[in-house]
Amino acid sequence: MNREDKVTIHTLPTGVPGLDDILGGGVPEFSFNIVAGAPGCGKTTLAHQFLFANATPERPALYFTILGEPAIKMLRYQQQYEFFEPTKVGTSVRFINLGDIVMEQDLDAVLAAIVKEVEATNPSIVIVDSFRTVSRKVMEGSGEHELQAFVQRLALHLTSWEVTSFLVGEYTELELRDNPVFTVADGLIWLSQVAERDSIIRKLQVIKLRGQASVPGLHTFRITHAGLQAFSRTLGLTGRKQKAPSMHRLSIGIPKLDEMLGGGIPEGDSLLVAGPSGTGKSVLATQFIAEGQKNGEPGIIAVFEERPDYYVGRADAFGLDLEAGRKSGMLKVIYLRPLDLSVDEAMQEILDAVQKIGAKRLVIDSLTGFEMALAPGFRTDFRESLYRMIAALTGIGVTVLSTVEIEDSFTALAFSNYSISFLTDDLIRLRYVEIDGELRKVMVVIKMRGGNHSKAIREYEITSAGMVLVGSQLTGYRGLTTGVPELLDLSATDKESADGRKNGK
Repeated sequence: MNREDKVTIHTLPTGVPGLDDILGGGVPEFSFNIVAGAPGCGKTTLAHQFLFANATPERPALYFTILGEPAIKMLRYQQQYEFFEPTKVGTSVRFINLGDIVMEQDLDAVLAAIVKEVEATNPSIVIVDSFRTVSRKVMEGSGEHELQAFVQRLALHLTSWEVTSFLVGEYTELELRDNPVFTVADGLIWLSQVAERDSIIRKLQVIKLRGQASVPGLHTFRITHAGLQAFSRTLGLTGRKQKAPSMHRLSIGIPKLDEMLGGGIPEGDSLLVAGPSGTGKSVLATQFIAEGQKNGEPGIIAVFEERPDYYVGRADAFGLDLEAGRKSGMLKVIYLRPLDLSVDEAMQEILDAVQKIGAKRLVIDSLTGFEMALAPGFRTDFRESLYRMIAALTGIGVTVLSTVEIEDSFTALAFSNYSISFLTDDLIRLRYVEIDGELRKVMVVIKMRGGNHSKAIREYEITSAGMVLVGSQLTGYRGLTTGVPELLDLSATDKESADGRKNGK
């Protein structure tokens, strides 16, 4: 068959942010679908979002309720969501109760009632909620074969009428294996929610979708005043055109540190700044963003440990005016610290902010706070999701600077407590050392994938102007990386020999 001869399957938007990306473009038109899961996980709300996103007076929607809550009660709650449009009820959207027919008559009568309404209305969408009631009644009576025959006839009728349909029902995961309803369906969306410690985690999975490549795996979703919002594991960035590698380097805002980096951070790199509390990680990150603002490069700061106003106010103490960037729209500071935060949800908010202002620089301050802000059940996915986000952003040319807090052991130079240094292209390590009875701060560039860099250990100070490198390379000490260096006592002969080696003699 030639490509030109193939049938084109159009898709309908779900009305759920993020879900169309997961489905591979939306719901296939004229498909027969099932939304299943345990009570309270958002099945009815998802169905209503789809309903109101697509129903029109010319191509209306029918919503059949069978048993559970009456339509008037259901609408009382559904109208609280932002997607609900009261003007569509009774015109574009019609609610029909089949409870009496299901309870008092057989499946032929149920099918006849649905057929009658569909023929009279010519709808584009049909939803049956909750279909589980029909299943239970049939299984108590004539059994599985009658149910399967009914579902097949219903699917055939709806497809021939060019209707996109959903059966909504409460099912358990054990029923996925042998329930005849799932066999007939073109698409199956499974919703779930679990309690982990003090947090509720909601996830969805597209178990089945004919003729369309959906994103596999479990995806987080949240129910808010706007309805459902889904967060794809791919963060909606699949298929995005990657930017060609750039030779351009970005200044970090500290001239001598730029020299240590070989001229600055390569554009599109991910830089990790690691060090203990008080070593100036946030100061360095702020200078990086402020330098971008001076050069007309939009920036994003994602903070987890302090409020945006305080973060911006602290920058003023170093003469870095971030407030002007916020007012002009060149800078956005986002604070992510809600309860039960999912890792993909947080990353989606960062990505949305990056895309909104066309950010060239992004600061995540800090990864430690980021992980602690997550609901416990999401922390196991932290590194995987972080890797996906950083790879996606750097692939489109955004330069990312992340900070992470680690403790100095004064015995070794650890790079990261979280085993995340492999996620980054470049790594700067800040630490304390004890010299002459006082704690002093030193830094070293550990790695740069984009080229050569200084191997020197340099001392620095944090002044009213921010982070400032002091002097040249620290020499004359052994064991600087341990934090407790020893002063070398070179004799004149040793010194002459060392000078000779240095000069190549």
